[in-house]
Amino acid sequence: MACCAAERLSQPNEELPYPPEQMRLLVGSADLSLFDNPTGRPVVQDVPVEAYDSVLDFGCGCGRIARQLIQQDPAPRAYLGIDVHRGMIQWCRENLAPRAPGFRFEHHDAYNRGLNPDGKREDVSFPAAAGSFSLVNAWSVFTHLLESQISHYLSEVARVLQPEGYFQSTWFLFDKSVYPMMQEFQNALYINDVDPTNAVIVDRQWLMMQIAARGLKLVSALPPKIRGFQWVLLMAHRGHPRPEAELPEDRAPTGIQRPPLLPPDADKIGL
Repeated sequence: MACCAAERLSQPNEELPYPPEQMRLLVGSADLSLFDNPTGRPVVQDVPVEAYDSVLDFGCGCGRIARQLIQQDPAPRAYLGIDVHRGMIQWCRENLAPRAPGFRFEHHDAYNRGLNPDGKREDVSFPAAAGSFSLVNAWSVFTHLLESQISHYLSEVARVLQPEGYFQSTWFLFDKSVYPMMQEFQNALYINDVDPTNAVIVDRQWLMMQIAARGLKLVSALPPKIRGFQWVLLMAHRGHPRPEAELPEDRAPTGIQRPPLLPPDADKIGL
C-alpha cells in the first residue's frame, strides 16, 4: 500500500513534507506519527471506501488529516481543507496541494481570538454547494467552538453532506443535569475566561437535540479514554440506511489531558 500511496503523488520522487514544529504544536502535538500514514490504511474508521470520494476537512490545520489522506489507498478523488489560520493554509497550499491532485485548501475567515483575530464574524458558511461531500471531518473543531457557533456549523455540515455521506467529529461532553444552576439557554461550559474557545464542553442531551433538529443521527460513538475528554462521534443523515446508535455513558477512568495554550502572535506563524 505504501508504494501505491507514493505513486499518487504528483511529484513521487519528493518526500511528502511534514509541517514545521510550530504549526504541529498549534494543532495539539508535534509528534510526527500523528501526521503519517505509511501503510495507506483508511483514516476514518467504520466508514465504507466510497465515503472517501469527496472529503471536507473542517479545521484542517496544517494538514494532519490531509497528509494521511494523501497517503491513504485509495486517496480521495476530491478534498477541501478549510481553517481559520492563514499561515497553516498557506503552508498546505505550498507543500501538500502540489503533491496531491484533487486536494485544495482555503482560508475560513471566521473570527477566532487566537488564530484569526481579524475575522469579522464567528459564523461563516462553508465554501461548498449543498450535498457536495461524501465525508465531512471535524477533528478537534467542535471542542473549540462557542455554543452559538456549534448550532451554525452543524447546520452547515447537514447542508453540504450527501444523503448517504458520513460526518466524523470530536466532542467534550458533560451531563447538564448535575449542574442545577444552569439556565435552559446555557448548554456549554468553558474553562478559559480569556479565550473561551480553549476548550468547550457541551451537554450531551442538548447535542443530541441539535443533531436531530438538523436531520442528522448518531451512528457510532467512541467514548474517551480519559473521563470527560474527547468523544469521537460518527453521524449521518436521518434517512441514511445505517441504524441509529445510542450515546453510551462515559465510564472511562479519570485523568489529565490539558489542551495546549496558544503562544503570543499565534495567528502570525507561517506568514
